[in-house]
Amino acid sequence: MKDPYSVLGVSKSASDAELKKTYRTLAKKLHPDINSGDEKVAERFKEVSAAYGLLRDKELRGRYDRGEINPDGSEKGFAGGGGGFHPHAGGAGRFGDGFDPEEIFASIFGGRRQRQPRRQKGPDVNYLLKVDFLDAIKGGKKNLTLENNKTLNVTIPENVKEGQKIRLKGQGAPGINGGPAGDAIIEISVKPHGFFRREGNDIHLDLPVTLEEAVLGEKVNIPTTTGKVAMTIPKGSSSGRVMRLKGKGATDPKTKAKGDQYVKLQIMLPPEPDEALEKAIKKWAKDKKQDVRTHMA
Repeated sequence: MKDPYSVLGVSKSASDAELKKTYRTLAKKLHPDINSGDEKVAERFKEVSAAYGLLRDKELRGRYDRGEINPDGSEKGFAGGGGGFHPHAGGAGRFGDGFDPEEIFASIFGGRRQRQPRRQKGPDVNYLLKVDFLDAIKGGKKNLTLENNKTLNVTIPENVKEGQKIRLKGQGAPGINGGPAGDAIIEISVKPHGFFRREGNDIHLDLPVTLEEAVLGEKVNIPTTTGKVAMTIPKGSSSGRVMRLKGKGATDPKTKAKGDQYVKLQIMLPPEPDEALEKAIKKWAKDKKQDVRTHMA
């Protein structure tokens, strides 16, 4: 055992009142009831109790100060070997007067404490919930079966993102010793859409258009996450041109502002070679020489 003064952190001239005050403070901090399962703290509590058990006894303290006994109360020249003070002993023990640290600890909180199993919150349980792209944008409901076979109708927030987590309080594993149940932690996985994709609060769409629509211009119906809207393709639009549908994106969950939808034109030629189209293009190209790669020279 270490020097009892060092264990308690007091000087050799400390009064009985100082010793008691120091011990009460340490016992309140280190008691096993407060630090359940922490073996290092439990060992420290035993050291503190043993140190105070020696120093509170005036006769033993005097003998220790004179170098007649070891820190564990054994006679000088002997190792002590288990015959020393035990901080939880009910009788007098080696340190004399029946000191029980539990009595002081009880006085701190008022009345003798009865150790009761600690109530602990149950563990959280993690789930992965796959939702459709449009449900992730607009919000909705989806059933989820928990590990206890209970089925919940989970509310999907508007504009939920990939990897976002939803916490359902009290839907996790049962509590311990009457404690509250843990939570269910639901991680969202958004299924890819056939033609929409999301960047932040904006929606992007690649729109196939015919050569006629690109050259002559045309009003066409464009799909959005809330239904179709009409959009005019300007005459002479090139493939790759991007057009914006203002306010047709996803709603920001904090500001409630709506993003936009961006439509990128993709000119599609006929699936099979068309002789009439080829002749028309050859005739046009003969009269109109167009260099589209001057910027790459």
